[in-house]
Order: sequence, then C-alpha cells, then structure tokens
Amino acid sequence: MLEPLEYYFEKYGIDLQKINHIVCGEKYVAVILKDGKLGVCATLDNYVNIDVKDLRFPDLINIQHRIVLNAYYNAIFNYQNQYDSTIDIFDKIDFTKYKKIVMIGFFRSLVEKFENENIDLIIFDKAFEDEKLTTMSEQLNIVSKADAVILSSTTVFNNTFLELINTTKDGCDIYTLGPSTILDKEMFQYRNIKLLFGVIFEPNDVNTLRIIQQGGGTKQFLPFINKVYLRPSRI
Repeated sequence: MLEPLEYYFEKYGIDLQKINHIVCGEKYVAVILKDGKLGVCATLDNYVNIDVKDLRFPDLINIQHRIVLNAYYNAIFNYQNQYDSTIDIFDKIDFTKYKKIVMIGFFRSLVEKFENENIDLIIFDKAFEDEKLTTMSEQLNIVSKADAVILSSTTVFNNTFLELINTTKDGCDIYTLGPSTILDKEMFQYRNIKLLFGVIFEPNDVNTLRIIQQGGGTKQFLPFINKVYLRPSRI
C-alpha cells in the first residue's frame, strides 16, 4: 500500500490555483487556500523555503515538498468533516484499559497527564533528548508488542508512518495526533488506525500565520486552534 502522501498525490494531485500563500516558519509550515482554509505541518527542524511555483512538479523524495504537501492536504481535507466536539485525546480515550501504551513523538503536555494518572507510557522521539525517552533502537520491537500507539502525524511527512503501523500487532489501537494530522476518512484504510486527532483553525487565521512566520510552534498558536477528532463512523 502507498504511504499517505504518495497515495493522496496520486489520487488527488495538487491544485496550485487553490493556494493563496505558503508561510514557512522554523517550526511549522502553513498553507492558506484562497477560501481561507488553513493547513499546517510541523517541520521537525527541517529547513523549508518553498513558494507555490516550486510545487509545479512536486518531488515526494524532497522533505521540503513533503512538508508543504502535508500542510496542503491538511487544509484541503480537515474542513470537509462534521466534528462531534472539541476535545483532547486524553479526555476522549480511556487509556487505563491498555497494558502497553507507546507514544511516537514527545507530546510533553500529554505525557504529564499520563504521569498525573500514574499510567505507564513508553515514549520515542528521535528529535529530542530526555530521560523520559526510550532509545530509538528499541522502537520497532516495543511497538510490535503494544496494544495502543499514540502516533505523531509528523510520521507521515518523514515517511516512517507505514513502517510503524505495519509493525503493530493485530488488535492494536492506533491514534494519530498533532496539528499535522490529515483529517480524512481515507486514512482509516491504514492498518489499526482507530481515531484521528487533529486541529482546525478559523478561516484566514492571521494570528496563527503570524506566529508561524515568526518561528513559533504549537504552544504559541494553541489558543487559536480547535482540537477535534475523526472516527470511522463519520465516513
């Protein structure tokens, strides 16, 4: 099966006429469509300097192109759904029912919630160094034994998504998470994906765009997002 960005590009392509502007920041890239819809993707410290004309022939091997394409599909699909509510993943999922939970991507504020409730969590993140993280060499082995995985949606643009989900055992519950999430029903065709947790912005959200342009990240634009989730039954 094709990895998500290759799948979406092959099926839907990219309509440059829909794009109004691309904002490239240090921590995030934003794509603003002409109808005001806004999609973002984290950069994970990858340098991105892309204009609309650079995407006339997108290169799915080029990490800059992949980040912008991720943000583009985020903007295209995230507003096509009806969401039940605005809710945080920790409030939606009863994580006490799982015996082995793995987090891919260091979501620090979420980790604190697990710690406050004394719920064990194994965390991997190759971009950070922290005593709470488990060494990356153990990642696939531990993921293969997990019964729940909280999966950063940045795994889509960095092309580790397929390897990680295909490593999970039958019956594992995968929850994708983060502003980079493409909230689209077709993401449920991938193995063990149960819920998609992401964000939507108000149309033409100048506050978020300014924050991204100035090098800010999730913590800075948090007041301007709506945390939402998509489930298979909404298809």
